[in-house]
Amino acid sequence: MIVKNDPKVVNGWAFYDWANSVYNLVITSVVFPKFYLSQTEPIVTFFGREFNNVELYSYVFSASFVIVSLLVPLLSGIADYLGNKKRFMKFFCYLGAAACVSMFFFDKEHLELSMLSPFFASIGFWSSLVFYNSYLPQIATPDQHDRISAKGFSLGYIGSILLLISIIVAIKTIDLGVDANGDSLQHYITRIGFVAVGLWWAGFAQITYKRLPKNVQEKDPEKEKGYIYKGYRELNKVWKELAGQGVLKRFLLSYFIYNMGVQTIMLLAVVFADEEINWPIDELTGEPDKTGLIVSIILIQLVAVVGAFIMSRLSRRIGNIPVIQFAVLIWIGICVSAYFITEPNQFYWLAATVGFVMGGIQSMSRSTYSKMLPETKDHASYFSFFDVLEKVGLIIGPFLFGFVTGYFDGMRNAVIVLGTIFVLGFIALFFVRSSKLQAIED
Repeated sequence: MIVKNDPKVVNGWAFYDWANSVYNLVITSVVFPKFYLSQTEPIVTFFGREFNNVELYSYVFSASFVIVSLLVPLLSGIADYLGNKKRFMKFFCYLGAAACVSMFFFDKEHLELSMLSPFFASIGFWSSLVFYNSYLPQIATPDQHDRISAKGFSLGYIGSILLLISIIVAIKTIDLGVDANGDSLQHYITRIGFVAVGLWWAGFAQITYKRLPKNVQEKDPEKEKGYIYKGYRELNKVWKELAGQGVLKRFLLSYFIYNMGVQTIMLLAVVFADEEINWPIDELTGEPDKTGLIVSIILIQLVAVVGAFIMSRLSRRIGNIPVIQFAVLIWIGICVSAYFITEPNQFYWLAATVGFVMGGIQSMSRSTYSKMLPETKDHASYFSFFDVLEKVGLIIGPFLFGFVTGYFDGMRNAVIVLGTIFVLGFIALFFVRSSKLQAIED
């Protein structure tokens, strides 16, 4: 039996955020997007067809979420039946870490092969989170979920900032000179940074694996028969159980909508800023100086730590759903503002606002869902359902962003589409009222 609220287990669980968040910051948010844009032309050829490079970037990530959406329900159901969710969590962790390391070999001349690295890294990261999140209701009582969830996100932001700063300092201070053709070799420092992300992720995850329990329920030999298909049956079972849980269904609908916008912005914010903001020209190089972009991303992470804890405390006063509504309202304002801004100073203020609501809305969403779950042993199946909704949103969000960018002349129009999504999510939250959640909060 698992002793809930055991500090050693809880801290070990939260530390996986420290391990994996370097992927989210370095690979999806800051370094790889800039590296990708610098290595590719505005129009690229992919399997014989021409795409806007931002459009292709969006489509690759959308495709990865298709795989995650199809794969995770199967695997999480198996994990619940066999009681070995940590084994699956490890597999996807190592898949994602290895894919990050393979980014060292990114080659724009072989783009079809090179884009497999971010594709598999995304699959590894998001799939491992399904099993990670499903541990929360089993290692802690509901009244501790907000605090522990916020702690995990905060550790993730702090750890990822440390590695990002180390990579940025290395890029700025280590001069590798030029090759025989006079081309800068500085991009190799960036490539080594991708290797560092993979090693950090897999290395620090060992602390989590050492402390989390191996099995969270007894293995049932009878249930092993045909367990591959039972994974999908478990997902179907969750769907049927939701039929009698109207409030939980409405929360999942609202989460699906607003989180589509949140995750799309987190994935593509740097790409937007890199292309749409009028960064000052460096007098020495004659190129736009985008140091401020890096600084603003670090600012986002620092503010996110504060935002996660503030929203956790605010939820104790006014409840989880009102806090999430407040955050979604701010996201609407962010999208409207992003359509108009053009200057770095404007972007810095917007980045600080994004940071404040980014950590809070993710932390609150995860803990709110865990509080609203019915009494069940199939936590991985319930969390796989939660994560499938998230991934379907991530299929649609980046795809819409890429489509609007490629066919309707620019990313600013795509930002307005995201703003509309947040408006719909905000409206949907008005229909979420839970006596169970209220009893826990009281």
